[in-house]
Amino acid sequence: MSKFALLFLMVFLGGIVAALVYSGTAAFLVYQLVYFLNPDARWWSAVIPGLRYSMITALLMILVLMIKYREYSQWAPWAKMPVFKYLIALVLLYYLAYLFAVNLPSHKAFTFEFTKLAIIVLVAYKLVHSERAITACLWAYVMGATYIGYLAWDTGRNDQGRVEGIGMVDAPDANDTAAALVPAAVILMYYAWMGNMKVRLLALFCGALIANGLVLINSRGAFLGVVVSLSIFLFFMLFSRYQHKGQRAAAILMMVIGLSGGLYVTDDLFWERMRTLQSEDQNVSGASRMTFWFVTFDMLDDHPMGVGINGYQTLSPIYMDEQTRGGVEHRAVHSLWFQGLAELGWAGLVLFLLMLLSLYRLSAKAKRFVLDRQRTEAYFKLLALECALLGYLAAGTFIDRFRAEILYWMILFLAAAINVYYLQHQANKDMSDDTKNTGA
Repeated sequence: MSKFALLFLMVFLGGIVAALVYSGTAAFLVYQLVYFLNPDARWWSAVIPGLRYSMITALLMILVLMIKYREYSQWAPWAKMPVFKYLIALVLLYYLAYLFAVNLPSHKAFTFEFTKLAIIVLVAYKLVHSERAITACLWAYVMGATYIGYLAWDTGRNDQGRVEGIGMVDAPDANDTAAALVPAAVILMYYAWMGNMKVRLLALFCGALIANGLVLINSRGAFLGVVVSLSIFLFFMLFSRYQHKGQRAAAILMMVIGLSGGLYVTDDLFWERMRTLQSEDQNVSGASRMTFWFVTFDMLDDHPMGVGINGYQTLSPIYMDEQTRGGVEHRAVHSLWFQGLAELGWAGLVLFLLMLLSLYRLSAKAKRFVLDRQRTEAYFKLLALECALLGYLAAGTFIDRFRAEILYWMILFLAAAINVYYLQHQANKDMSDDTKNTGA
């Protein structure tokens, strides 16, 4: 048996035991690792039992929640987190879209998958109800991303200068795989700054493999996502009035190390592809994506409620000629924003935007709350999670990731952090006030 197969089985079985006897958070940690390891698609899968590992871990999460539902609900009630009502509304809107979906079989299949993802997020929110749990989940995500970076290095580029076939179940395409790595950059920057020496060394090791993987995969959208997330976080490190001792010096040092490391791992092929972002030739620059985006409005003129999942691809030969489609018969819209607009119409896009807005408004309150208590490390952790989500949204602007697993993980992580650093304290304060009033 290979070392990877043995390691996977040990982690999988150990995680099940830990979830049942120690902490329910372990169930979600195993789910994260199964997602990235994707055992059914790896070469070492032939020597492990052919089980539905993802389904087993999902059921395990539900089981541990049922066992301690009252306790977990006390720490993480769904009703206090507005983002979930919008998530549920999105799921219901997909079911309503059965009435007008153009490609109904595909719409039904992917709506079911999105429903499962929504359930996982809702269950995980209750399981990730402490600061230690959030830290564990963030590192589980980072280690999964590091594994993908290792696979990119081990597999190498194909004759088209990309790395294919190393992705996850919902992200088989190279661009989708690269986008899943984007949030790891700013999360690792936070831990490289705030962690002790061992954590910093681990962050540097993981960051090197992930950065190298992003370069090898050669995704322009992922590159922009990393630039957006790191730039915003570094800006706040440099210019925020809330400062740790040596914070600006640390930010400058990180920029130097990051730029030096980036220049070391990048090659001519990477920079040649990045230069196409400024090219005037639509066939090489990706500017043709804007043409695909604008076609969405033509479709909505005829289908105001949207066209359902994969409806855009089905109708693309009607709304675009062969030259515009670049010789591809069924062309995707190549943007999570326009994907949501095409699938669910304006109602779906508005719901998604309201979900993000509600999350960021609550995050702003959480940041003010922790700053009032001089907890600058919590403030920057919330900021890092905001930047991680923004980075993924930036990368997803150029690919179809409206229903991506990692996108909703980032929403989950930020929501869990808001709960731990803000909502739980507010609930305790309310309980204390009620007790005083009752005593009076």
